[in-house]
Amino acid sequence: MSTPLEFDRDEHDCSRVKHGLPDQAFSRAAGAALIEGNQVRLLKDARENYPAWLDAIRNAKHHIYFESYIIHEDAVGCEFADALIAKAAQGVRVRLIYDWLGGFGKTSRRFWNRLRVGGVEVRCYNPPRFDSPLGWVSREHGKMLGVDGERAFITGLCVGMDWVGNPAKNLDPWRDTGVEVRGNAVIDIERAFAQVWANMGAAIPEQEWVHKYEGPPAGTVDMRVVESTPATAGMIRLDELVAALAQKRLWMTDAYYAGTTTFVQALRAAATAGVDVRLLVPGGTDIGLLKPLSRAGYRPLLQAGVRVFEWKGTMLHAKTSVADGRWARVGSTNLNIASWFGNCELDAVIEDEGFAREMEEMYLQDLTNATEIVLDTKNRVRAPGEPALSHPALTSGGGKAAAAAAGALRMSSSIGAAITNRRVFEPVEGKMLSATGALLLAIAILLVIYPNVLVYPATIFIFWLGCALLYRAYKLFRRRKSPMVGPNANHGGRDSLECRDRERTLRM
Repeated sequence: MSTPLEFDRDEHDCSRVKHGLPDQAFSRAAGAALIEGNQVRLLKDARENYPAWLDAIRNAKHHIYFESYIIHEDAVGCEFADALIAKAAQGVRVRLIYDWLGGFGKTSRRFWNRLRVGGVEVRCYNPPRFDSPLGWVSREHGKMLGVDGERAFITGLCVGMDWVGNPAKNLDPWRDTGVEVRGNAVIDIERAFAQVWANMGAAIPEQEWVHKYEGPPAGTVDMRVVESTPATAGMIRLDELVAALAQKRLWMTDAYYAGTTTFVQALRAAATAGVDVRLLVPGGTDIGLLKPLSRAGYRPLLQAGVRVFEWKGTMLHAKTSVADGRWARVGSTNLNIASWFGNCELDAVIEDEGFAREMEEMYLQDLTNATEIVLDTKNRVRAPGEPALSHPALTSGGGKAAAAAAGALRMSSSIGAAITNRRVFEPVEGKMLSATGALLLAIAILLVIYPNVLVYPATIFIFWLGCALLYRAYKLFRRRKSPMVGPNANHGGRDSLECRDRERTLRM
């Protein structure tokens, strides 16, 4: 376990953080400019995040924008629903976005109808559509709250009892992190919401969420608001750039780690160069298969000197990074390909020494409740003593879809490595490889005996895909022939084309 951090004073000589980590490189990698004059408050777990959110909602005077991957229909979800309905009744404009797949089976149609009847405008991201057979691949995984253009939150938390805990069932609260932002960056946070909203229907009038701030700066913190959309890959470029630029420390926390080859190589290169690289991941998760699959990816990190820790609490759901006591990231993006390439995500990238020092202190505190994973004398990945978890298996949560995606990626990586003989395998991977091999053999035998088992489903899917493409083409031809109407009618032709291209990207 680590010792208390001794900060190197020479690391903090620069008066402005952006001089230490190149502003131009960060701006181009993330597609987000540096915003000055902000106040940022670090919020840990639901005990700090939820009260701050509810306080902001209850004090709203003009509008509320709320975006959450999942809102559970439980005591916590109902408390937030009541607060939103109460503000809508007072004439505050309340808009809410949730993800269809994230909320599937967790929130009923009655819950959403109650919000709509109460005056809340609700939009569901990417429900099943005839003209988008693979639409489920893209999810709205961002979590934010914006109020009156003055106060905003970017976070990893969804809304539900999992983050509060249940002492009666011996379930501790989920460990998670968020930030509260005041200042110039709030406009960019609300703009990110408005862009997602516009891709599901009529756009929000710009005058509703753009407010000219004429007072003194809210604070001295510089930050970026990184809005990721499918296929943009801005966050992975930034994550890899930070790994390349880090000189002393790079400490990461992630809920569903499944690093790509390029990201793993970036971490290995940093550790080999002497950077203190650490990765904190869950020890228990809501998908039992994920733990051995995640451990399968530890070896190349450990061999290069990256230190890996597993959280001993109920569930670690935070997605954060901090580097060199200067740079920090808090938000919704997991270190896996689903978040980097497939989802809508939102992250606060903060370049401030004071905030980064807070993050490092919080990280060291988290490590006191974690077990370090090591390579033994036989070069096997293990946790010394393998302490038993103090909680029962998890039953529900905010990230099953994300966890499943990360697990599938790790499994496919292991299978690919086995076929091509790219690396030495862990004994823990033997069960996974044998089960996968047996399943593939069973499928092959089944197809020999009953070939139509594959032919009919494939034919139906190809037929559906063809009809969906023709229907999409028909709608585009109709749109081209008719004059443009609606909130974007006063835009030029190029702008409208870019908007349509963006919509297609999000919905495909």
